Amino acid sequence: MSLLLKIEWLKIKKYPAFWWMLAIVMLTYPSINYMFYNIYNQFTQGKEMTNNIAKMLLGNPFAFPETFHTVAYFSSFFVLLPAILVIMLITNEYNYRTHKQNIIDGWSRKEFMASKLIDVAIISFVVMAVYMLVALAFGLYADPDNLGRIAEQLHYIPMFYLQTFAQLSIAFLLGYLVKKAFIALGIFLFYYLVVENILVAYLKYKKVPITRFLPIEVSDNILVAPAFSGNFGKDAKEGYELALTLVGEQVILTCVYTLIIWVVCFKVHSKRDLA
Repeated sequence: MSLLLKIEWLKIKKYPAFWWMLAIVMLTYPSINYMFYNIYNQFTQGKEMTNNIAKMLLGNPFAFPETFHTVAYFSSFFVLLPAILVIMLITNEYNYRTHKQNIIDGWSRKEFMASKLIDVAIISFVVMAVYMLVALAFGLYADPDNLGRIAEQLHYIPMFYLQTFAQLSIAFLLGYLVKKAFIALGIFLFYYLVVENILVAYLKYKKVPITRFLPIEVSDNILVAPAFSGNFGKDAKEGYELALTLVGEQVILTCVYTLIIWVVCFKVHSKRDLA
């Protein structure tokens, strides 16, 4: 396994798209959070009564320890960026027939698929590392006096990783089954941005409580909206508390969904024609 890890890391780090993706993520994550931080400041700075009320309701979502929650939630909007890379990585294996060459070189089919699992794990880890740095930077910038509370919400780090890994696994599955980058990316974007959002809206309108079981929603619900979202009335508070109580179930469901995805990939690859 360590050899596969080394080989896949050598492949990824020599792939220009990986560094482009990393650069875009490193720009996007701070930018989206800085935008919301500026909005927060506009509402809370000043001596007007409305500013004081807003500050009371919002607290400081970018201070320790809440920064890990807030930054994870806003950063999760951009899983599309690493998803593009994952789809390109697996479809390139078929475009350049390196999947076949690996088998000729002595890899087993399981080892090849394990290497792709490692790819997704590495990319998810890199994305998580960027998120951690952004969360720490905002926490230190927004309220350095609360540094002593840094450990209170560190559990959002593995939760962010799990969400990222789960959604990148869906992207991988599409790329693996379709084999064509443009088509797989189109399907993923259409489902991610259009189909599931329409389904969620329709099911909520019809009051059918199954939206949290949809492929993307199941992992999206791991990271609920920041804590201040529960401060805007009784209904908001009840909704926020309910979402928190369901996080454990969503984590389990996400693990099950993701496991199924990789079992399917391994099973299909064990029988797939390598031509």
